[in-house]
Amino acid sequence: MSILDSFIKNHLPSAKNFQMIELLFFFLTISTVGCNHPVGGNYERYKNHEASLNTQSSDEENQTGYKVIGIKDGDTFVLLIDGKEQTVRLAHIDCPEKKQPFGNKAKQFASDLCFGKNVTLVNDNKYDRNKRLISEMFLLDGTNVNNELVKNGLAWHFKKYSDSKEYAQLEIEAQKNKVGLWSESSPIAPWNWRKGKQKLAIPFWRKNEA
Repeated sequence: MSILDSFIKNHLPSAKNFQMIELLFFFLTISTVGCNHPVGGNYERYKNHEASLNTQSSDEENQTGYKVIGIKDGDTFVLLIDGKEQTVRLAHIDCPEKKQPFGNKAKQFASDLCFGKNVTLVNDNKYDRNKRLISEMFLLDGTNVNNELVKNGLAWHFKKYSDSKEYAQLEIEAQKNKVGLWSESSPIAPWNWRKGKQKLAIPFWRKNEA
């Protein structure tokens, strides 16, 4: 046997061994491709699924809401939003003023309902002249604070600034049931009560001008 024949026999793989090497290389290639990101339409579905998970996480964070840290009156609250105090004026409704009948009851009801709790807000990002955010307010269990005040006869539907049929109907039902302020024979709307206060505040020498 020549030196060349001896080298081929001892160092080069047989046909059978060569087939095994090819098979091993094939499986290694398949496993490497499987570890890469999906391509084409599959990759788009992967990205969409990932974005969906991120959105869901963001929504869950929003559900933690904002903490109610103060109750000014039945329809005015102080919330902690992004580390800053923000006064929120409830939309669609007007509660009796504190010196009116049921004014303090409205404030106490609101306090019992949500003081110290986290709430979520639904609004159009509008503010009044006093920089109060006009909004509906919800407890984390879905309770609508604005609705509850009207239902219990502790707020009027503020028709001057709201044409909501929902709040109009809630007020009608409270009137029929004679709950809260509707138990009185002639309740005075807070906007009329505020006008009366303004007239009383006019100096007597200017009353003829009013």
